[in-house]
Amino acid sequence: MTATPQPTRQPGQEQLLTPGEVASLFRVDPKTVTRWATAGRIGSIRTPGGHRRFRESEVRALLAELTNDVSRSA
Repeated sequence: MTATPQPTRQPGQEQLLTPGEVASLFRVDPKTVTRWATAGRIGSIRTPGGHRRFRESEVRALLAELTNDVSRSA
């Protein structure tokens, strides 16, 4: 298995994630992530080619929020 090189980030530049990367963080199918974006549950950016990208900070915030909600209700 080879590691995929991460693009270098410029200072102050937001890292963008693909639906597949977001899906692996949430342990869901990438189509679920696309449905969340369509429903407005998570914001997305469209590339010039029409692909969705997600801001890493927003994804991590949602993940932390959902993780905290689950741990509080347990």
